[in-house]
Amino acid sequence: MAENGKGLAVIFDLDGVLVDTGWAHLQSWNDLAEKEDFEHSDEFFYRTFGMPNYRILPMLIPGISDGDIELLSNWKESRYRGIIEHKLSLADEVLVLLDDLRDNGFALAIGSSAPRDNLEMILQRTGLSEYIETYVTKNDITQGKPAPETFLKAAQKLNVSPNRCVVVEDAVQGIEAAIAAGMKVIAITSTRQRKDLADADRIVDSLAELRASDFAELLRS
Repeated sequence: MAENGKGLAVIFDLDGVLVDTGWAHLQSWNDLAEKEDFEHSDEFFYRTFGMPNYRILPMLIPGISDGDIELLSNWKESRYRGIIEHKLSLADEVLVLLDDLRDNGFALAIGSSAPRDNLEMILQRTGLSEYIETYVTKNDITQGKPAPETFLKAAQKLNVSPNRCVVVEDAVQGIEAAIAAGMKVIAITSTRQRKDLADADRIVDSLAELRASDFAELLRS
């Protein structure tokens, strides 16, 4: 490891951070709402984006059973994978940042509320597996964001102390989870307005604004 990244890690959220897939999640939720005849709005989607499905579905369908939550969640995620299957790519700024972080010795992980099948498909089709050392998905935890378990487990798998990790998130629930985990957090305005992300240590409009030195500086502060 390079000296300035030694023992340091960056944990990325997936959707809205490394890949632009919010539009596909919105479409899959709308398709599910049409299929099951419940109301679903853009406002509700952006307010809950980043939360696990088991928390979202009871808000849409009060009194829904655990069994139906699993069935509808699986349908929605299968629909999502079908939508994005041939429409996945990484922006140039993502690859530039990942190369810089890796060259400077940072350990890299993903901490996502997505199911493992979603993440593994994205890793395979985008080449992210070349950079990401480990990941945590909804399949690996018992409490989703804003609980800190996702990020704490990622740090544990990397063998890096939480206070030496920076999280990159786009969702309010993800920022709350990072803070609860005792980690620094950078927010990106891909799916939220700046005012909604005010609790983050730094807010950017694009990953193009970031370099490895920014993460090292944040951990020294």
